[in-house]
Amino acid sequence: MKNILVLQHIEIEDPGHIKDLMEADGWRLTRIELDAGETIPEDLSGFDAMLCMGGPMDTWMEDDYPWLVEEKRRIREWVVELQKPFLGFCLGCQLLGEVLGGKVQASQPAEIGVLDIRMTAAARRDALFGGYPETIRAVQWHSYEVVDLEHNPDVTLLGSSTGTRYQIFKYREHAYAVQFHVEVRADTVMQWGGIPEYKAALEDSLGAGALTEFDRAARAAMPEMNRLAQLLYENFKRLL
Repeated sequence: MKNILVLQHIEIEDPGHIKDLMEADGWRLTRIELDAGETIPEDLSGFDAMLCMGGPMDTWMEDDYPWLVEEKRRIREWVVELQKPFLGFCLGCQLLGEVLGGKVQASQPAEIGVLDIRMTAAARRDALFGGYPETIRAVQWHSYEVVDLEHNPDVTLLGSSTGTRYQIFKYREHAYAVQFHVEVRADTVMQWGGIPEYKAALEDSLGAGALTEFDRAARAAMPEMNRLAQLLYENFKRLL
């Protein structure tokens, strides 16, 4: 049985379909709700991997969310010092990028909807993403992104979209980050549409009433997105 440490920033945004797969395999998930005041265990030796999820806050909001300072420190400890397996999603992707020397800035424009991501040549040889097709469709819901990771020679770009260069990247061979939401379930879009920050970003980007069409598009793409999530999970098991 594997023991996975999950860093969450809002209760509703958990590992989703990937969590379902892990629990079906009997893995133990230790979920730390940082926004609710829970703290990361001081002793990390009992964990096999760290997952860092999305959230409505941004990496630079340390005055409003002071626990972000400690979270970044512990991600650095886990990824850079201990060199143990890591998966970051959306905000978790940006947090890893900042830890590795990148900057987080506003996306121009925000990427919200079911959009295309193009895999790089390096992805075709990668342990986690080697089985992915050249272009995938994925749920995007972000107004910020990480940039300037090309200055870190240990970072490899694995996938980009039209608006976001670092949609998928890895640090060495053990830490991965995805800006999109590979973990979505069929009900994810409607659930997240009830979060005020997410609803505002959606309507600013796509107009009032866009949630219904976004949900329809996500449900139509769900079988393939879930297939890719399962492939990622199976490859991650081998990494562990």
